[in-house]
Amino acid sequence: MDKKVRDILKEYEALQSRADKERKERVGEIHRRIPRIRDIDDTISRLGLECASYSIGLKPSEQKEYLEAFAGKVEKLKGEKLALLKEHGYPPDYTEIKHKCSNCNDTGYVGQKKCSCFRQKLIDRAYSQSNLSGILSRENFSTFDINLFSAKKLQGYSKTPRQNMLDILSRCESFVHNFENNEEKNLLFYGGTGLGKTFMCNCIAKKLLDKGKPVLYLTAFKLFKILEEYRFRPKDTAPDQDTLDFILTCDLLIIDDLGTELTNSFTKSELFNIINTRLLERKKTIISTNFQPDELLETYGQRVFSRLSEPYRALEFYGHDLRM
Repeated sequence: MDKKVRDILKEYEALQSRADKERKERVGEIHRRIPRIRDIDDTISRLGLECASYSIGLKPSEQKEYLEAFAGKVEKLKGEKLALLKEHGYPPDYTEIKHKCSNCNDTGYVGQKKCSCFRQKLIDRAYSQSNLSGILSRENFSTFDINLFSAKKLQGYSKTPRQNMLDILSRCESFVHNFENNEEKNLLFYGGTGLGKTFMCNCIAKKLLDKGKPVLYLTAFKLFKILEEYRFRPKDTAPDQDTLDFILTCDLLIIDDLGTELTNSFTKSELFNIINTRLLERKKTIISTNFQPDELLETYGQRVFSRLSEPYRALEFYGHDLRM
């Protein structure tokens, strides 16, 4: 077994142990504060043991009647427990185990397939996304400073850079809020260097990662390097199928700095495939580029450009280079 996989499985074991420990602590707290709930939990456990042993020797017709009576008693006790929790200000699931990933219950697998959270961990390790957490702690919606953008109008624009960024900020927050909505468009950020495009990508990535959504952030250069290695390298040294699948099916793919890669027929074809496949899969994509729309059309052709038109919301960043 690959060392990365072994390390991730150990992480899942630790997550399960921690979740179980925290559940036991919450149960202990409830039993101390509400002794009647301890009695209820003990009674349900006792009834379960009695049911398992007593029902074995019954005839099928008697067994059905007995199990129905057992279920009725348990439901009544559970109802009383929920009422007591509510009365004392606790949520109904307070004594339940709480997993970080509700899809796989922190096992890493849904059936025989790797969970999306497992694939996210593999991608983080393979492409150094783990160091993204440090960047996202600095670049997120809570650290966004609108005062960095000029309140003076620029020639040719009806809004100041600050007003424009307030509009972009609103659009991006809406994108996160309506992320599950299939009607919400993908995003295309365009404009010169140092205007906040990558920062805004990071803001969105942080918010969605915090919500447990699988997010893959890649520069265009890195993306096409991975695809080139997958297509042309020997199998034992190329990225695996999971990587390609994740690029095509992760909840959000961010392609940063489109246009900085070496553009040729291969990159054009692969870009079209990624954009088109993700549209068909109803997966969201954000693309940032220094190119203007006419440059995108000239560089990547009508076929790619048409896929970036209607299904994408184009947001122009303008102003002075913040890095200067």
